Amino acid sequence: MNTPSNITLSKDKKLLTVTFDDTDFSMTSEYLRVYSPSAEVQGHGPGQETLQLGKQDVTIQTLVPMGNYAIAIHYSDGHTTGIYSWSHLYKLGSQKEELWLDYCNRVKDKNDSKNYHEVKI
Repeated sequence: MNTPSNITLSKDKKLLTVTFDDTDFSMTSEYLRVYSPSAEVQGHGPGQETLQLGKQDVTIQTLVPMGNYAIAIHYSDGHTTGIYSWSHLYKLGSQKEELWLDYCNRVKDKNDSKNYHEVKI
């Protein structure tokens, strides 16, 4: 996997733009948070994922380099265990529409109208 040539966090800390091979992938903090690669979100195996709810107002507090392969993203809700490899960030960027639709459908299926929303990412 290629290393991104640029990573930019917006001033309001709600939009991260990652550039791979002259292609910019802009991703909201909410989207990145609900797709954190951490065990807290993904579980330790298939079927152990935890649906993340109520993350609409989460912001990115800090980006921490992890060698030459990833960044850790620390969020305003206290979540700090997600280590986003370059390949994971590329996947999130390149498959953003289908992943976001899947997330919105899972929230809707849970019948959680308080947390359900279709936000443009």
